[in-house]
Amino acid sequence: MDTSLSTIAVVGLGTMGTGIAEVLALAGREVIGIDISEAAALGAVTSLEASTARAVGRGRITEQERTDALARFRTSDDLRTAADAELVIEVVPETYEIKQQVFRELDAIVSPTAILATGTNALSVTRLAAESQHPERVLGLHFFNPAPAMKLVEVVSSVLTAPPAVEAVTALARELGKEPVAVGDRPGFVADGLLFGYLNQAAAMYEANYASREDIDAAMKLGCGLPMGPLALLDLIGIDTARTVLEAMYAESHDRLHAPAPVLGQLSSAGLTGRKAGRGFYTYDAPGGQAVVPDALTPAADAASGAGRDVASVGVAGSGTMASGIAEVFAKAGYDVVLAARSQEKADVAKGRIAKSLERSVTKGRLTAEARDETLARITAAGSLDAFAEVDLAVEAVAEDLGIKQQLFAALDKVCRPGAVLATTTSSLPVVAIARATARPEDVIGMHFFNPAPAMKLVEVVRTVLTTDDVHATVRAVCARIRKHPVDCGDRAGFIVNALLFPYLNNAIKMVEEHYASLDDIDAAMKLGGGYPMGPFELLDVVGLDVSLAIEKVLHQEFRDPGLAPAPLLEHLVAAGCLGRKTGRGFREYARR
Repeated sequence: MDTSLSTIAVVGLGTMGTGIAEVLALAGREVIGIDISEAAALGAVTSLEASTARAVGRGRITEQERTDALARFRTSDDLRTAADAELVIEVVPETYEIKQQVFRELDAIVSPTAILATGTNALSVTRLAAESQHPERVLGLHFFNPAPAMKLVEVVSSVLTAPPAVEAVTALARELGKEPVAVGDRPGFVADGLLFGYLNQAAAMYEANYASREDIDAAMKLGCGLPMGPLALLDLIGIDTARTVLEAMYAESHDRLHAPAPVLGQLSSAGLTGRKAGRGFYTYDAPGGQAVVPDALTPAADAASGAGRDVASVGVAGSGTMASGIAEVFAKAGYDVVLAARSQEKADVAKGRIAKSLERSVTKGRLTAEARDETLARITAAGSLDAFAEVDLAVEAVAEDLGIKQQLFAALDKVCRPGAVLATTTSSLPVVAIARATARPEDVIGMHFFNPAPAMKLVEVVRTVLTTDDVHATVRAVCARIRKHPVDCGDRAGFIVNALLFPYLNNAIKMVEEHYASLDDIDAAMKLGGGYPMGPFELLDVVGLDVSLAIEKVLHQEFRDPGLAPAPLLEHLVAAGCLGRKTGRGFREYARR
């Protein structure tokens, strides 16, 4: 089997095919771009000329390197021009019929030693290989869009693929400056296998009117550090493409989480396939455009639900990291804050933690010494909830235990003045069950801050069926004053972020359980292919495996979906005391501090 791979044909010159051709040409390969559409071939040349000109302008390549790369790229509308190619990469439309036809024709054209690669991200490589006269030379080579920028390449082997073919394309990927990840043949592979389940759940969440498209996208960007929200990403990928991938995944897994949300089919059937059509979940300035323009679903700038209550003072109940962070946020924004713990000593320790945090901000130049002193002076440490007698807003940030929270809210009900807003920071418990511990459930609302509270911009604002409009308006106004971004959601397990994040993490664990891919490869795939700031196993170890398991159990109990059942490996690690970074061992081992 030829492993030099100096001449490579790319069949299909859409966005992905053109991007792959650019990467290959710049890396010194002779590239034959083949497309039945003369316009597509011409567009590929134009795109390559423009892209390489930008690269010269930015100092990434020289003018000579650009000239040489353009000279190495030629186009054709005849598949027979691939005869001398040592590797053919097909990136034609995502259907078995079209791809199999390409492979059948290539069998009669290329050398028996040439490697045939499919760029599919949803179809079975094994099924495509089985139709070839030489199935041992067929594999998957899944680039990510845009190919010149994205580092990940998934190298997909079927049970029929010869190891030398895998070795040759893996070496090529490294020479191209990419990070190859070896995976087996199943729909979605690693990155899309995890990504599309998450995207599908986001579409279902939107379809159920649980949260607006803007709030779903903002929640995942601000709460998880993702480069794009899931609905905007579906528009970029193409809603019809996403539905095809999910159909293939569901056919393989029969997991309800992969069954395409009906809204994806409805939008596809209506031709509202995303950016390429000018409209999908959002409306764009033109077909193929990137700029979102207002439409009938765009919320008004003053979308808060009416007038709220005046808030001048805030009580924060708790002494942990989250309570300290929330108290710091309110004090920085100019509120008088009472920080109450179970004892004066614990309250003083919590205030001391805030003082250290503020001092770090001064050292880093983010805060003046004067502002530090003013902020700290606004915080009163108290050893009893009795200090909340006159606060306008009481925020609970104690242990994530329903009984503990209900007990605390029963105490707040007795201590806080009539008209005070009572907020819980729970991330997974039913807010209404906490509210019912009081005689004024209409004054209770969820304010789910994210850790670390001073840095994270997101607050999930959780209304129960009993929360009044003015309480909701009050909390949104407070969020604006403390410079947080509020997103509205209903009172159900996981709210927005955790309901979308933890099934994704759970599915990553299942991949490892099934020996489909390694921890390192899965983490690399999601960081390089999905733009995630952390891989799923890095994140699980940071969050804590016990915390993650508790949230998974709550989600499973709420929605009763078998696909949400916690992965057994997660349960086993927690039972063994391997809880992540805090214990020195989780999915990985860490140096003990």
